[in-house]
Amino acid sequence: MSIRQSPGDTKQPDPGTAAAPGSGIPRSLVLLLAVACGLIVANNYYAQPLLPDFTRSLHISSSTAGLAVTLNQLGYAAGLVLLVPLGDLLARRSVVTVMLTVDALALAGAAVAPNAFTLIAVLTVVGITGSAINILIPAAATLAADDQRGRVVGTLMTGLLLGILLARTVAGAVDQAVGWRWVYGLAAVVIAGLAVALRLRMPDVPATRGARYGRLLASVGSLVRTEPFLRRRMAIGAIGFCCFQLLWTALPFMLSGAPHHYSAAAIGLFGLLGAAGAACAQPAGRLQDKGVAHAATGILLLVVGVAWALTTGGSNLVLLIAGILVLDIGVQGVHVLNQARIYGYPARIRSRVTTAYMTSYFLGGSVGGALGVSLYTAAGWGGVCAAGGVLTAAALLLWLTESHRTPAGAATAPL
Repeated sequence: MSIRQSPGDTKQPDPGTAAAPGSGIPRSLVLLLAVACGLIVANNYYAQPLLPDFTRSLHISSSTAGLAVTLNQLGYAAGLVLLVPLGDLLARRSVVTVMLTVDALALAGAAVAPNAFTLIAVLTVVGITGSAINILIPAAATLAADDQRGRVVGTLMTGLLLGILLARTVAGAVDQAVGWRWVYGLAAVVIAGLAVALRLRMPDVPATRGARYGRLLASVGSLVRTEPFLRRRMAIGAIGFCCFQLLWTALPFMLSGAPHHYSAAAIGLFGLLGAAGAACAQPAGRLQDKGVAHAATGILLLVVGVAWALTTGGSNLVLLIAGILVLDIGVQGVHVLNQARIYGYPARIRSRVTTAYMTSYFLGGSVGGALGVSLYTAAGWGGVCAAGGVLTAAALLLWLTESHRTPAGAATAPL
């Protein structure tokens, strides 16, 4: 891992004082923030392999248990809209500490939840507070020097993607050994410790003073309206995640049928292919530092198009696996580059830029998940791949017609 050495590597920043934007960020702090991103995001994915145990121990239906996942994700979206912009208004270290403290309490509540209503309610809170990730990433980007910002964002994204990748495996192993309640009990202890570590190690980043919360939220819409560069990143990111969810929603249906007839356990192993996306996150961030992010985005979108061509048909397992790997690399690479590029906006608005981009990103994923089911039912795997190809072509068209390759309106961005 090659984060540029900075003065902070020999003298740690004083967390009691504000850190100057662009002053450089020590490698040890980058690694702590990457681990934090992975641990926080994992809390939103533990429930998926635990759903059968929820139904048995709480005596509820599978559809009721599924609400634990659905409302957790909706909570995360609510946190993006309502809490992440606070990173531009208040001291980010304090906001993150409070959010993680509430997160730890909610996880502890999940560990002792006496009924389904309590479990679903506290996991919704876990989703809301989990949006702290999107305060940590722009904070790290603000501290980073210009020539290390892409690498820093890429490193944090590697931690985040590994957290998503490993969460299900860890939850399943702990559940099998000591039961599902221990998953959340241990997570509560980990997040509480993380809150203390970030409080001690994370320097304060200057925040905008004198703004009101309502105006702050309204300014997110103003940013989207006035910044064409941001709108392009939002659209390309949303299409990318739409493609990702389109594939992964339809894939289990295809693999469980002819000619594969795989079991649920075997299908679950395909999720490990997501390691390819995690491995490419930091190299993608380096492309931003080298000034070739625009060209690299186009190449990665072409890679996504190639992935859909490889997976068409679905009967050849080698081509299918290759297509999944390639698509994951392309989608995650574009996502990392998008994030690194939008942090070229002034530090004072980066949390709101993150809110705009990530809200669009998750909306795209929601559309992809819905399309995956309906398209597979109506047109089979071939229809899914064809739709993926059309979506990728639309993203390429957006890239080809882009006139603003940097945050050109940054100097006049609102608030």
